[in-house]
Amino acid sequence: MNNYEICTRAVIEKNGKILVCQFKGHDFYFLPGGHVEFFEKAKDALERELKEELDMEVESMEYIGTVENMYESENLKHHEINLIFKVDALGEVKDKSMEDELDFFFLDKDHFAEANFLPVALKNSMVEWFKDRNTFWASQS
Repeated sequence: MNNYEICTRAVIEKNGKILVCQFKGHDFYFLPGGHVEFFEKAKDALERELKEELDMEVESMEYIGTVENMYESENLKHHEINLIFKVDALGEVKDKSMEDELDFFFLDKDHFAEANFLPVALKNSMVEWFKDRNTFWASQS
């Protein structure tokens, strides 16, 4: 069985750092967010995911790019479309997880390029976005 997935991800900045998450027991980081459910708007999905993961309310969000990612995990092929939004929180952003399987960290933007961040195409796009703030599209297979 193969999976085609639409995901929505948040870039949340605080004091020169970016909020990233990690599955406990794994060595890679990714952006907060998750899957868009059938017939759910991407922005609504991101607001829902941030509320579930961080108990965070969104003040504003702006689309900044898309990354296509294809990978295989446990004999399943995945094809993701990741919609990336810059998000401003209503109130202070905290890195306390509301979900047992996730940890959150603030990662310094200066160390972002060296971090084990997935997908790599998104990491590379983010490094460029930090410099120029231009909308991006990238693909990784």
